[in-house]
Amino acid sequence: MPRFSVIVPAFRVQAYLHACLDSVLAQSFKDHEIIVVDDCSPDACGPIADEYARRDPRVTALHLPRNIGLGPARNAGMDRASGDYLVFLDGDDTLLPDALQAIADRIDTTGEPDVLMYDYARTYWTGRSVRNVLAAHLDESGPERFRLTDRPELLRLLMVVWNKAYRRAFVEAEGFTFPPGYYEDTAWTYPVLMSAGSIAVLDAVCVSYRQRRRGNILSTTSEQHFDVFDQYDRVFAFIDSRPELALWRPVMFRRMLDHFSALYASRDRLPLHSRAAFFRRASASCRRYRTPGAPAPRRALLRHGLMRLGARRTYRALSGAQRLGGRLRRGAAVLRGAVRGAALRAHYRVQLRLPLRTRDAVFTARGGGYAGSPAAIEAKVRELVPGVRTAWICRPADAHTVPTGTRQLAPGTFAHRTALARSAYLVNDGSFDRGLVKRRGQVLLQTHEGTPLRTEGTDLLDRPAAARGTDFDELLRTVDTWDFSLSANPHSTLVRERAFPSAYTTLEYGSPCNDVYHRTGPADVARLRETLGVPEDSTVLLYAPVSRDYRRVQRPSLDLERLVRVLGPRFVVLTRAPRRTGPADGGRAAHPRIIDVSAHRCVETLALASDALVTDYASLMFDYVNLDRPVVLHLDDIEAYEAARGTYFDITAFPPGVVARSQDELFDIFATDHWRGSRSAQLRAAFRARFCPYDDGYAAERVVRRVFLGETDGLPLPVPFPARRTPAARPAQDGAGATVRA
Repeated sequence: MPRFSVIVPAFRVQAYLHACLDSVLAQSFKDHEIIVVDDCSPDACGPIADEYARRDPRVTALHLPRNIGLGPARNAGMDRASGDYLVFLDGDDTLLPDALQAIADRIDTTGEPDVLMYDYARTYWTGRSVRNVLAAHLDESGPERFRLTDRPELLRLLMVVWNKAYRRAFVEAEGFTFPPGYYEDTAWTYPVLMSAGSIAVLDAVCVSYRQRRRGNILSTTSEQHFDVFDQYDRVFAFIDSRPELALWRPVMFRRMLDHFSALYASRDRLPLHSRAAFFRRASASCRRYRTPGAPAPRRALLRHGLMRLGARRTYRALSGAQRLGGRLRRGAAVLRGAVRGAALRAHYRVQLRLPLRTRDAVFTARGGGYAGSPAAIEAKVRELVPGVRTAWICRPADAHTVPTGTRQLAPGTFAHRTALARSAYLVNDGSFDRGLVKRRGQVLLQTHEGTPLRTEGTDLLDRPAAARGTDFDELLRTVDTWDFSLSANPHSTLVRERAFPSAYTTLEYGSPCNDVYHRTGPADVARLRETLGVPEDSTVLLYAPVSRDYRRVQRPSLDLERLVRVLGPRFVVLTRAPRRTGPADGGRAAHPRIIDVSAHRCVETLALASDALVTDYASLMFDYVNLDRPVVLHLDDIEAYEAARGTYFDITAFPPGVVARSQDELFDIFATDHWRGSRSAQLRAAFRARFCPYDDGYAAERVVRRVFLGETDGLPLPVPFPARRTPAARPAQDGAGATVRA
């Protein structure tokens, strides 16, 4: 008897059925059967099901003699099921990798509940994937098993059949079956949840819910949407047949009103000539099942009352007024924005005519938070240049990262524009506002972000996939505002003087952001690890990939859950998603040994807290080698990356550590300990000697003395490499050696 019976009804989904079935057969958890129910589909669903049945004995192809609809087709699949648990999957949806393993593990740890609820992500035809916005209701804290009365908020989740696993013995004992018609999930899900003796939740995305651009049955215009009334008749009949469920009647009444209102408000579901009839049926159902007692949002109370009274014209007038009010509010917001924008521009022009504030300095960094070389320079300015008033430009959400002695400026405010117009010093690692006017007497320092490996600046002119519509004229206008360009090494100097051509002065002083690597002790590192939630005596890998210019949708190239299973319980992975993508977990719940640090603004903190770096083409590798800790490169797509973005040198010929060309090769590197072996140390030493000649802990001081104090002689000389440089050490480890330094 298999653990799971995965039931897949198929009707007009030939374009998606292969992906659906492949997602089940590729699961790491193999103890399952698949029952594909061909609902007399007029396309190739039947032959596709037969093909998979011939290929894999776990697949059963069940062909129905006539089309009976989604609900009865699922019933036919249940009749053939033999698994402990029933899992339903629509033919155009897919299971995420390892979903069945996660479901099986949660079922085991929660003592085999009657129903296990898990999460989903909506996947659009563009490839974009968005996790369910109500995922917080699947929080696993609290009792592992419960009844619906203990957590009624679960009814706020999408009431569909395919985001749950059902114990087959429970379903058969209760005699649950799917009714015919549209909205068959309604008459199944509510009774199942209300009568379940035990429910558990799994806070993980297991299903990719395809949002078809066209062709979704429930989005078609049809009178079959009237089936919703029959489905709620069945729900209330079920409640009436079981007196102990009477407490759910007011809740179901409110849910029914919400459902009817949503359907009536949808302009693409009900034919125009049938809308009046639908409203009358809805009013009749409201009067028939009215049960006060369930709370409702204030905005919905009037609509629900009008529907219950059958006042369709008044309901339509109210809905129209609400839509008009929404448009007016949006229009007013646009007008306010335009007026405010004009006022800001006028204010900026006035400020440009006022004297410079010679003791004011403005700083900012890409990403907004107080981080990078601008932050290191700002801190050193406050230390070495008394009387200078520093300010940091950041969004309110990042204000907590700014030191208390530094003024905070929110972008788009009058204070922000005043500071840009009148501050004597402007420092950033990216660019200020597009409309920035560089005044005579202002000094602009461009610190850049790290050492360039990937093609940048005007070198992107012949790489449209990477340039992504870059305005090169505007880029060069921005470059012409630079007075100083900070360089970490001779390689950076040669690349950027060509890629960003102008008359600025290059300061080859090192990277101030790397000073912290030479000024942090083991106790500080231990505190950093504690704040990130890293268990003691763990070996910490920082995984920091870059985005792919040749992909419209960014997808993880490394299976981190599989990696931590290969590494064992002593390893923890800090995963940092590329800046322009979403969370590193892609919407899935975090593994206990995978910590998503994408929102962490200071990458230097993450580097200090780690024992090794896993990356691909990120400039972070040039900074990280200052710590003299192992680096592993995962370059499974280097040919495609080189074709789209390009690099300034062959990173495989001169890497900072061992190189893996595939995921399996990466796993093998860690399994055999090559990641921290002697070859890794040799490569790292050569890389560090070439790219970190000035990173000695004094780069920020050299910059401040030159730019802010005007000193050209007597600057701190680079500390000889490597004999007198002492990078931050990791916390002391026990003799087991999980974090033995290479």
